[in-house]
Amino acid sequence: VQSSHIRRWVSQMHSGGRSGRGIALILSGWRGFYAWLGREGVVQSNPVQDVRAPKAPKPLPKALSVDDAMQLAEFSATADVTDPWLECRDAAMVELLYSSGLRVAELTGLDVQASGTARGWIDMDSAEAHVLGKGSKRRSVPVGGPALQAVARWLDLRTTVTATGKPEADSAALFLGRNGTRLSAQSVWQRLKRRSQLAGLNTPVHPHMLRHSFASHLLQSSGDMRAVQELLGHASISTTQVYTRLDFSHLAQVY
Repeated sequence: VQSSHIRRWVSQMHSGGRSGRGIALILSGWRGFYAWLGREGVVQSNPVQDVRAPKAPKPLPKALSVDDAMQLAEFSATADVTDPWLECRDAAMVELLYSSGLRVAELTGLDVQASGTARGWIDMDSAEAHVLGKGSKRRSVPVGGPALQAVARWLDLRTTVTATGKPEADSAALFLGRNGTRLSAQSVWQRLKRRSQLAGLNTPVHPHMLRHSFASHLLQSSGDMRAVQELLGHASISTTQVYTRLDFSHLAQVY
């Protein structure tokens, strides 16, 4: 088998409709197989070594429509949840994720107060969230009025005693579980998925979907890609440009 054979087979798979990601997986298997044959002394060279799969198109980020985002943000689960403590906490999390475009790790890393060891906190007076993003880069993002109100309501209930009798204030974390410890990213995913189902949305919502919705809706309303890049904490503008494709899809659908 020569490299020309491998390239022809890649071309045949691509023309037959196989995805670039699927072809890359197949090539990886072949490449490893020939590497083993080389170590065993069966072949002198690896014909797959310099063959690459076709570039796979970048999938569009999944974002909610403006109506669905507002439906989730304005939804109150009080009638369905007997625990107002959980409802108040979950409402504040949804508002922050959509208002400021936070990553789930940035959300769970928030503390009640600023300190030398805090990964992030919310300055209620200046209406800003200070977070530690990817690459240990700090950034400040504005927090909208409804989100500030939701956080203020949560802070009023946060210091109540948990079901285990442990004071909430024992932890510095802004968002806590019922055991009084910092809420995990997995718990945020589960609570958000459940809340979106209770709100009657057709698709389960995860935290990053609210971040995508924040970016998409902000870009649609302002057209300022540089500002959106800064608010999201993207190191490269090319990462932010994917939302222009999402916006075009939205406009095409409306048309």
